[in-house]
Amino acid sequence: MSLSLSTVILPVRRWHEGGRDQWVRAETLGFHTAYTYDHLSWRSFRDGPWFGAVPTLTAAAGATERMRLGTLVTSPNFRHPVTLAKDLISLDDVSGGRITLGIGAGGNGFDATALGQEPWSPRERADRFAEFVPLLDQLLTEGAVSSQGTFYSAEEARNIPGCVQRPRLPFAVAATGPRGLRLAARHGQAWVTAGDPKIFEDGTPEQSLEALRRQIGGLETAFAEIGRDFEPMEKVLLTGFTPERSTMLESVDAFVDFAGRHRDLGFTELVIHAPIADSDFAADEAIFEKIAVEALAQLDG
Repeated sequence: MSLSLSTVILPVRRWHEGGRDQWVRAETLGFHTAYTYDHLSWRSFRDGPWFGAVPTLTAAAGATERMRLGTLVTSPNFRHPVTLAKDLISLDDVSGGRITLGIGAGGNGFDATALGQEPWSPRERADRFAEFVPLLDQLLTEGAVSSQGTFYSAEEARNIPGCVQRPRLPFAVAATGPRGLRLAARHGQAWVTAGDPKIFEDGTPEQSLEALRRQIGGLETAFAEIGRDFEPMEKVLLTGFTPERSTMLESVDAFVDFAGRHRDLGFTELVIHAPIADSDFAADEAIFEKIAVEALAQLDG
């Protein structure tokens, strides 16, 4: 099974003070996709610079030529399907059809309350996500859409000429529970997981692998329920929240070992965070670049 390697570039640098260079360098290093978080701010970065995902990806599309670009992940916390669809069609056009939408139900935190709303319960987030994804799918594949939902509606929403990618740009659906996995099976071209948050702090690599195995099993069940072929589905692991997050970027060998175990589990794409000093994603830049250039060849060797 082939494996691709991608990266996440957090939008914390001014474009002309290293931001642009980071995206160009990611393409030079050969990453399959460079993603960014679609948040209003994030955890330990809340009191520092943080730029918008859509303008950042638009600029990145103009600065690169081949590498795919995307979000990990966009959520309903502060997005509406109608306006998001217009942004995505524009992004796909500017990039020449290189955009992947990572999309998830969202969580608690700043994004969940920045618009003045009360935090949604896990049940309400799941309910909203279940309505958000199908409507966004419809908006990106039809020229005009009218729809009345419990949470999201559209009235003669026009999205002409549509995406460069047909029938629309791909969705990478982040999900771990049964409802989300069913959405991924029905609407996704890829599935995304960051592992099991219950073992993020104190879990072992073995426990993480077992949790991921269960998640993949749940996804396969969701595919079987709708009669869709499971194998073509891309399976993406965002690696920065696994028990090995502090060790897998210490050397090429350490990453190759990590990558091999997860490829054997069925993952087709691994995503590593570009290093940011003095943060949860601190790592040696030289080793990070060496991993980007050498790891997959060593894994296949």
